[in-house]
Amino acid sequence: MRSIWNGAISFGLVSIPIKLVNATESHSISFRQIHLSDGGRIRYRKVCELDGEEVATAEIGKGYEEADGSIIPITDEDLAQLPIATAKTIEIVSFVPADEIDPLQMDAAYYLAANGPTAAKPYTLLREALKRSRRVAIAKYALRGRERLGMLRVVDDVIAMHGLLWPDEIRAPEGVAPEGKVSVREAELDLADALMATLGEVEMDSLTDEYREAVEAMISAKSEGAFEPPAEAGVQPAGGKVIDLMAALEKSVSAAKASRGEAGPEAGVTPIRRKTAAAPKSVGGKKSTASTKKTAASGTRKTASAKSTSARSTTAKSTAAGKSTAAKSAVKSTSKAASAKKSAAATKKTSRKQASA
Repeated sequence: MRSIWNGAISFGLVSIPIKLVNATESHSISFRQIHLSDGGRIRYRKVCELDGEEVATAEIGKGYEEADGSIIPITDEDLAQLPIATAKTIEIVSFVPADEIDPLQMDAAYYLAANGPTAAKPYTLLREALKRSRRVAIAKYALRGRERLGMLRVVDDVIAMHGLLWPDEIRAPEGVAPEGKVSVREAELDLADALMATLGEVEMDSLTDEYREAVEAMISAKSEGAFEPPAEAGVQPAGGKVIDLMAALEKSVSAAKASRGEAGPEAGVTPIRRKTAAAPKSVGGKKSTASTKKTAASGTRKTASAKSTSARSTTAKSTAAGKSTAAKSAVKSTSKAASAKKSAAATKKTSRKQASA
């Protein structure tokens, strides 16, 4: 990559020769201005106001315009001779936690490349020190005719520098926030949380500029003479008045789930029931619990009664069976006694007869 600035990083008494390389590039499609009647290109010519002559780029310098309209010429040599330490140096002034940098200050991004073999050692030292400290370096440097503020951090194995706006260049957000007091309900926050959870995270590398791709396809089709105006997409204009924020959030959750291919009723969306004052959950829950308790108690009583009846029946049967068995035993004993008496009587008679004979 081509460097746009050569200098050094000043890290205390350590000087690290570096080259500044653009870390970003624009892929936006640029258009030329043309004459609609014949398609001729419109060009802007640099003309001197005094003599009306067109001026070549090599003959153009810069100057400062004062309030009365007079111009004070300023040359590159004038700027180079200014007593500024950052003219060719990225001067590190402090190290701070990264979260102390307001993203509003972020500007252009650059890669800092070690310039030559002798720069490799101190460059690596600074890189590893930034990694271990988990901090970023705040620096001052001069580029394109002005002193700037920068933030150095580690990206992979490279030191990157983000240009920062000066604190006084950040405008205060006065009059931007909604006027008046606006209240947000917990149910609305719950739905917003559900929408964020459904959308989830995204791989940044997967995001593409669909508008640029569509423009490129249109240009390609026109160049081949096969362009056909697309049918109207029927996109609803953004903005407008939101009548029901809850309904809009629920539909957003539904659409997000459907886009992720989640199955179920209404593309996998379960509507979130909203609380109403007419039927608070706490009151309904108590009634239901009391009814359940009564039913359970009634069922317990019935079960206890049935068990008691069963126990009585079993006891009665056992008693009756015992009585019946005892009666039978008594009858048998009586019968045996009677038989024994008869046998004894018969034996006595026989003995008497034998004696009289």
